Amino acid sequence: MQIFVAKKMHQLYSIRTKKIKRCDCLKKKIVAGVCAAVALSLALVLGGCKKSEEPTLPPIDPHEGMVEVSSGMGTLMWVPFFENVKLNEFEAEDFYKADEFIEFSGEGYYTRRGIDVSEHQHEIDWRAVAQAGIDFAMIRAGYRGYSAGGLFEDAYFRQNMEGALANGIDVGVYFFSQAVTTEEAREEAQFLLELISDYDISLSVVFDWEQIGTVPARTDGVSGAQLTDFAIAFCDVIEDAGYNPMIYLYRYIGYFLYEMGRLADYDLWVGAIGSYPDFYYKHQIWQYSITGSIPGIEGDVDLNIMFVRAPAHEGYPKPPILN
Repeated sequence: MQIFVAKKMHQLYSIRTKKIKRCDCLKKKIVAGVCAAVALSLALVLGGCKKSEEPTLPPIDPHEGMVEVSSGMGTLMWVPFFENVKLNEFEAEDFYKADEFIEFSGEGYYTRRGIDVSEHQHEIDWRAVAQAGIDFAMIRAGYRGYSAGGLFEDAYFRQNMEGALANGIDVGVYFFSQAVTTEEAREEAQFLLELISDYDISLSVVFDWEQIGTVPARTDGVSGAQLTDFAIAFCDVIEDAGYNPMIYLYRYIGYFLYEMGRLADYDLWVGAIGSYPDFYYKHQIWQYSITGSIPGIEGDVDLNIMFVRAPAHEGYPKPPILN
C-alpha cells in the first residue's frame, strides 16, 4: 500500500512538474512575443518619423546673381551681374607700359591714344600735344554746379576745341552733370548742344555724372534708378540731335549705382586707374591715369585709350569715329 501511494505521488509530481515547465515555456514565448511586438512598433514609429522629416535643402548661395570683380585696390569684390550687358574681352597680358602710355598688344582691336581736359589744365600747347602722339581729346564743354545747380560753360572750352582741331586731333566732348531730375538732365543736354553746334565733333558726346563726396552736394541721396534715368534722358536728347551718346563712369558707380542692365545699348567711357582695363563690362574708352604727363600741358592730365575694332584685312586706315 505504501509502495502504491508512493508511485501515485511520484506520478502526480511528475505531471505537475511538466505542467510548470510548459507554463514557464509559454510565459517565455509570450514575453518574447511582446518584446518583439514592442520593438517592431518602435521601429515603425521611428521609421515613420524619419520619413516625415523635411528634405535637406542645399545651402543658400549668398552670391547668387553676382560676379566677382576687381575693386581696383588689389582686392576682389562681389557685385550685381547684368546678363544683357556685353562683357569686357581684354586680359591683363594684352597690355604693357611704354613710357608714359599703356599700349595694347592683343588682337581684334587697334587703339588710339587720348587725353581728357578742362579748364583745370589751363593753357595747352596743342601742337606739342599732337607731336607727342595724341590722337584724340575728350574736352569738357560745360558743367552744372554741385551746390546751387547753375549751368556753366568751361572757361577753356572754345580755346581747347579750336586748338585740338587745328592740330589734327579728333575731339569728343563731355558735360559734367549734377542733375537731380530727368528734366535737369535734358536741360544739360540742350545746353551742351548749343555749345558744340559750331564745331566738328567726330567722337562721342558724353554724360559725366559723378559723386562729389568731399563736401555736401545737391546730388547727395540720388538713387541708382534715378541716376540711370538721368543718363538715359541726356543720351536720348544727344542721339536725337545726331550725335553718338556715351556715358562716363568709374568702378563704384558702375557696379553699385547705375542699373547697368538698362544701359546695355550705350557706349561707355570707364575711369579705372590701373595697368589694364579691369572693369567687367565692355567699354569703348578706358581712362587709365589721372596723373599723366604730356608735352604741351603743365601739370597732370588724364590719359585714355580708345578701342576700335579692327577690320579683317590688313592696311586699314584709322577711322576717327568709334564703332
